[in-house]
Amino acid sequence: MSRRKLYSSTFTLFIFIIILLPLSLPQLGSVLFVECQADNFTPPQLQNPSYNDYLTREVYSRLSNLTSLILSSAIVQDSSFCISDPEADWDTAFDYSSNLDFLSACFAKNRDITKRFCTAAEIKFYFSNLMSSGNNMKPNKNCNLNSWLSGCEPGWACSTDSEEPVDLKNSQEIPGRGSDCQSCCEGFFCPRGITCMISCPLGSYCPLATLNKTTGICEPYAYQLPPANPNHTCGGADIWADIGTSRDIFCSAGSYCPTATHRVPCSSGNYCPTGSTDEKRCFKLTTCNSNTANQNIHAYGVMLIAALSTLLLIIYNCSDQIITTRERRYAKSREAAARTVREKTQARARWKAAKDAAKKHAVELQAQFSGKFSKKTPANSDQVKILNQTETETDELHASMSPGTSFTASGGKKTEHAHHTHMTYEMEDDSSSFEVYDSESRNKNINKKIPKDKQIHTHSQIFKYAYSQLEKEKAQQQQNKNLTFSGVISMAMNNDTRKRPLIEIAFRDLTVTLKGKNKILLRSITGKIRPGRITAVMGPSGAGKTTFLSALAGKAVGCMVTGMVLVNGKSGSIHSYRKIVGFVPQDDIVHGNLTVEENLTFSARCRLSADLPKADKVLIVERIIDSLGLQAVRGSLVGTVEKRGISGGQRKRVNVGVELVMEPSVLFLDEPTSGLDSSSSQLLLRALRREALEGVNICMVVHQPSYTLFQMFDDLVLLAKGGLTVYHGPVRKVEEYFAGLGINVPERVNPPDYFIDILEGMIKTSSSSGLSYRELPVRWMLHNGYPIPPDMRKNTAELAISPANINLENDIHFPGSVIEEQSFAGEVWQDMKWNVERKRDMIRHNFLRSTDLSNRKTPSTLLQYKYFLGRVGKQRLREARVQAIDYLILLLAGASLGSLTKASDETFGYAAYTYTIIAVSLLCKIAALRSFSLDKLQYWRESASGISSLAHFVSKDTIDDFNTVIKPVVYLSMFYFFSNPRSSFADNYVVLLCLVYCVTGVAYVLAIFLDPGPSQLCSVLLPVVLTLIATQKNATKYVKILGNLCYPKWALEAFVIANAERYYGVWLITRCGTLQRYGYNVHDWGLRIALLILAGLVCRVIAFVGMVTFQKK
Repeated sequence: MSRRKLYSSTFTLFIFIIILLPLSLPQLGSVLFVECQADNFTPPQLQNPSYNDYLTREVYSRLSNLTSLILSSAIVQDSSFCISDPEADWDTAFDYSSNLDFLSACFAKNRDITKRFCTAAEIKFYFSNLMSSGNNMKPNKNCNLNSWLSGCEPGWACSTDSEEPVDLKNSQEIPGRGSDCQSCCEGFFCPRGITCMISCPLGSYCPLATLNKTTGICEPYAYQLPPANPNHTCGGADIWADIGTSRDIFCSAGSYCPTATHRVPCSSGNYCPTGSTDEKRCFKLTTCNSNTANQNIHAYGVMLIAALSTLLLIIYNCSDQIITTRERRYAKSREAAARTVREKTQARARWKAAKDAAKKHAVELQAQFSGKFSKKTPANSDQVKILNQTETETDELHASMSPGTSFTASGGKKTEHAHHTHMTYEMEDDSSSFEVYDSESRNKNINKKIPKDKQIHTHSQIFKYAYSQLEKEKAQQQQNKNLTFSGVISMAMNNDTRKRPLIEIAFRDLTVTLKGKNKILLRSITGKIRPGRITAVMGPSGAGKTTFLSALAGKAVGCMVTGMVLVNGKSGSIHSYRKIVGFVPQDDIVHGNLTVEENLTFSARCRLSADLPKADKVLIVERIIDSLGLQAVRGSLVGTVEKRGISGGQRKRVNVGVELVMEPSVLFLDEPTSGLDSSSSQLLLRALRREALEGVNICMVVHQPSYTLFQMFDDLVLLAKGGLTVYHGPVRKVEEYFAGLGINVPERVNPPDYFIDILEGMIKTSSSSGLSYRELPVRWMLHNGYPIPPDMRKNTAELAISPANINLENDIHFPGSVIEEQSFAGEVWQDMKWNVERKRDMIRHNFLRSTDLSNRKTPSTLLQYKYFLGRVGKQRLREARVQAIDYLILLLAGASLGSLTKASDETFGYAAYTYTIIAVSLLCKIAALRSFSLDKLQYWRESASGISSLAHFVSKDTIDDFNTVIKPVVYLSMFYFFSNPRSSFADNYVVLLCLVYCVTGVAYVLAIFLDPGPSQLCSVLLPVVLTLIATQKNATKYVKILGNLCYPKWALEAFVIANAERYYGVWLITRCGTLQRYGYNVHDWGLRIALLILAGLVCRVIAFVGMVTFQKK
């Protein structure tokens, strides 16, 4: 059955190719030979070489003149699926212009040559039989049971019975042939069962057969002599079909056939594949012995293996050194700048001390002379000239008292500024000098441009600027400690000392209920957190501390939030201020393969104002590193599970620093001191205290702090189990409040620990108080006049409080207080509804867009894309060893598949390319999963803070495109030189490049929508399953439709088409039969490439939408 389909698929092509020659020859019979007979033409004249050559050329010229007419016929159009250029394929199959000896020889043998050619009817009959029954021809007019001529035998042909010229275009009637039966001419083939002959194409070898008496076979063909006719001899060729059916007339491998009658062995230094018409020169460094079919290009493979292996080993061992060397040079520049600034600061301090001593001495001298020359001294003269420089004592005194005053380096003119760290001065060094500007003025977008000759460009200048500012700030802080009472009052009354936007968050009756389960997490929380203060949220486990923080930060997804939240006294969403709101999660979500400084610098670049100069961003990062005590580990990797980095406490401080570097106005921290020792916790609180002094509203969840740490907080929110407030107010008054309830903290007991133990029920209150820990929330509501929920009013009776004192305003009913029993099916249905609602809320939350009220213009998406490129590039360099292993595996896969699965001529490498698609898809997908599956948490945090998701996605894809370009080269460097297909390296590379691009997009989808385990499993199974579906031959209609939508089908078709187009001449039937059997079209190569690219783009769009839509909060 398969052979029938094969012959059916090639029938149309045979009609085109074989009719082409006979249709061009009727004029030969009707003109030339009639004319010759009229001119008393005799056969001996054919022995004249010049005349014979003339006749041959005349026949060939008439053949060429009819080519254009036949090539434009419908026959060629029907065969267009396997013929991309009909004229070119005609030339490669039937262009005999270089050597017409076989025509001349046939003329010399048979002068009635045109009467021996097959007509259209005979060709149609032959191929219809070939399609239905193979080589066994059905009975016809000339060959049947009653009449079986010698011309019916394979390799023989007969002339027509009529003397009239034969109408070769007649496709309806087979002419009668029975006279002058002879063996087929060399260069022609004569099928069994019909009595005519057809010319052999180029790349074939069709000599006269010789009888092998041992086997009885007419070699080099496979037919035998008829047993009933002992006088019959072997004839010519008998069949031209696809190479799978018969390869008798194909020019054998290791030889080339310039014509169908000549075969020449391939010489040394050349190679000749099957069906060659000439020798192909071997490449340099390859070995090509005589009579070889393929050049041995394994040397190129070995050299590529050696080169790539050496390169991979260098990358594997030296990747870290590249970054380390660069960081070392960067650190030297920073340390040199710090050392220079420190030396200048010390010199400045010594100069100031000397100046003060000289001034003191001058004052003493003035006092001594004042008694003697009091009458000559002006009463208001308070200026003294010291070392040729005039100073004003009153200004100097005011400078020591007022934090907003400074002097320029060129004179004594006083300059007023808005903040106590606001200073402008010139710092001079050996090479350049530049002005230092206050950070407050920058944040307020005061347009003060630095002169061009004093611009800050180099790393050295930037670090000198940053460290000089830090030294000034430290000096100012020390000066603030020495302020007199009047100076402190003056600084406190100065409203300009606030340099960040002030945000106050107030909340009333804030209640959070878990959807679906109606579980109350927070209940009737009322109060506010104020700027410039640190609010601690404390309570036992299950009190809703993190829920409270999430509700204020707008991150309570999957919950129903009721009550009122006011931002600066206005009802609105906190998301409108998210560019200046920081949230530090409980887990240390930072990039482990980046250093401490790189984590902080990236956050500063992407989240600080775009108008802020680079030098100022470096200053902020340096300030945070210094305040958090991270100087010693600033160049160390944070570390991952596989590769240890900094300590846990340092990692926790980096987690906080990522938010501090963006200079927030509101900062939420979820247990930032958990896991830290006392000194580290105090260091962190001191850094937060400095932020609070600049007007930052800080709210943090703390778990049992020490007494020293507890005293560093300004306000306290104490929650009981069930999310109820027990106390909300200043820290210094909490003990006073509980003492008023009869709860006194014992001596040498940490107050926060004691209060939490009471709320846990571990310590009973004293009998004198008459309270239990369950009654404390009600006490707080009564103390502040808040409304009491109905189910909690029973506690008021136990407290002996008059109902008249209970505030019933805004009476609230909580559905969670009454639990209804449900059936099992009802619970399942309720859980399903809750999951759907939670997903819907997550999607709505992710696409929530509020009006930006932060007045901060962060870098554009394009600029963030630049920052992401730098970060992802560093991460990939640090993962170079993993990349090297990926390349090494691809090398081994290419060498193995190239050696085991040769590119077969019969199928044009179909099997080898199938295995290639599976292997490359599997390996590249697993490698691409790492791009998005390993840092989901980091992305969720960055996205929630306002960093561009598009820049994050596109930057990773851009870096991965480097692998997309390199990996096909790595694989083909082995596979191509071991399997040695006829298609070019460039064709294979283009297809494999598009395949890798496509499967990388599929891997993105799997990594984003699935967890790491299932995504890896799908990456392994998907290429195998899709390839099996795409290569099904006897599949149902729906499986075929599904297979046409699979990317392996597109890649495999592109591979096979590119290889099949390199087979021409005698391979035309094989090409067309194979392509039609697989359902391929040579014109679809570009379409398949476009589909692979389009699939990669669509998968990337789906992955991006999924990343933005379904991210967890």
